[in-house]
Amino acid sequence: MSDIADTTYGPIQGKVREDVLLFAGIPYAAAPIGSLRFKEAQPHAGWSQVRQTTRFSPAAPQVVTGGMTNSAPVNWNEDCLYLNVTTPSLDDKKRPVFFWIHGGGYRTGQGGIPWYNGAKFARDSDIVVVSINYRMGMLGFTDLTRFGEGYETSGINGILDQIKALEWVRDNIANFGGDPDQVTIAGESAGGFSVGTLLGSPRAQGLFTRAIPQSGAAHHTLPKPSAEKVTDILIKQSGLDSVEAFQNLSAQDVLSLQVEIDKQVARGADGLGIGSIVTPFYPAEGNEVLPQSPLTAIENGLSRDVDVLIGTNKDEGTLFVTGKSDQTKLEAAAEGYGNKDGLLRAYKSAYPDATTTDLTTYLSTDHVFRIPCLRLAEARMQNGSSSNTWMYLFAWESRVPGLRSTHALEIPFMFNNLDRAGVVAFIGEGDMPQNVADTMHRAWVEFIKTGNPGWAPYDLDQRLNMVFDTESKLIADPDKGRREAWQGIR
Repeated sequence: MSDIADTTYGPIQGKVREDVLLFAGIPYAAAPIGSLRFKEAQPHAGWSQVRQTTRFSPAAPQVVTGGMTNSAPVNWNEDCLYLNVTTPSLDDKKRPVFFWIHGGGYRTGQGGIPWYNGAKFARDSDIVVVSINYRMGMLGFTDLTRFGEGYETSGINGILDQIKALEWVRDNIANFGGDPDQVTIAGESAGGFSVGTLLGSPRAQGLFTRAIPQSGAAHHTLPKPSAEKVTDILIKQSGLDSVEAFQNLSAQDVLSLQVEIDKQVARGADGLGIGSIVTPFYPAEGNEVLPQSPLTAIENGLSRDVDVLIGTNKDEGTLFVTGKSDQTKLEAAAEGYGNKDGLLRAYKSAYPDATTTDLTTYLSTDHVFRIPCLRLAEARMQNGSSSNTWMYLFAWESRVPGLRSTHALEIPFMFNNLDRAGVVAFIGEGDMPQNVADTMHRAWVEFIKTGNPGWAPYDLDQRLNMVFDTESKLIADPDKGRREAWQGIR
């Protein structure tokens, strides 16, 4: 099996792993360092000799948070614009391509972890898999347009990195046995937010034909005034007032500044507020990559011809809601979302036996993940995409006490990677739920290959969802009472 492939930047050599070819750590752009920090990624200078691409590159700069999904130290480097390709063969077969964008709240994550191993897609289903790294946090999403030419995309460079990687796929993937006209973009959490944002970006049009936003949709971007307010806070906190001064900071100092601003905005210190419920250093609107909110762009018809499979997990919030909530905390949460009485009435009716902590978690799950998912699907109904939109709900419950169908739990199921490191910590001890993984993985394979996961499309009459569980089944409008309570506020 040949393991040397040509790319537009130069030849690379991969290796056989798990009976497929892996090319790891392929540069798709120049290092965004020095004077290129905060700027649109530039073409790589290239190389003439065969470059070894057998080891994953460092991740983008990030801070370990200590949570279940981010507990181990990470090897990171500001020189981070690399991607990985897993393919059955270097031939001209024109296989469909699965382009995976990692999650992590636009703060953490990387493309080269065991859960994202694409070998089973490649070996068993003849699909080419691509995973990427991209700039995050302050380095990827600080709106510095006030500093003039060269910084027009500074507030959205992390998304633009993803577009650059997609352009690399367009120009190179045929040399890896893939078809640039059959690209499915997919991602979970911030990766799902990214997919929703790419669906709303004019700059990304034509680079993909299918999309799978998992636990993410098109709500998580910053309006231009909010992005500028974040920059105001950044300048005040840092005492720096020129782009050169920010470029001269070490990457570690950038991360420290980012963490401090996140904390200040979260607790409202000194009355700080950015006029948005979205976190600082998220993708900014009001630029050529994202002229308006992605949801508005989708409502207006952008990406109408892209096939979309979208969904969430039943209990996303259990990963984030810590400690117990009493009635006061529950009411405060509902009040913050708007329509307190309507929300509490709907959720107590939907979950009559739930504790106040459970109800707080259900509200959080729907506010952050489920309702934005429904709104993206509804936006596509408005733009004429009722025949090529599908929805799922992942409902298999972890055996780990308290997690239930938590955030990110579906990932090893849809990748069919239940045997990978770290999975048991999420699913719990016991027999592997392989039947659930087989069903979900098969639906993703079918969608990647045909644009149809194998059940009826979503519409506003039936609102059909494939519910993945020990016994997977199609259910009509599983969100009805709760969904209606959010009308007009989310």
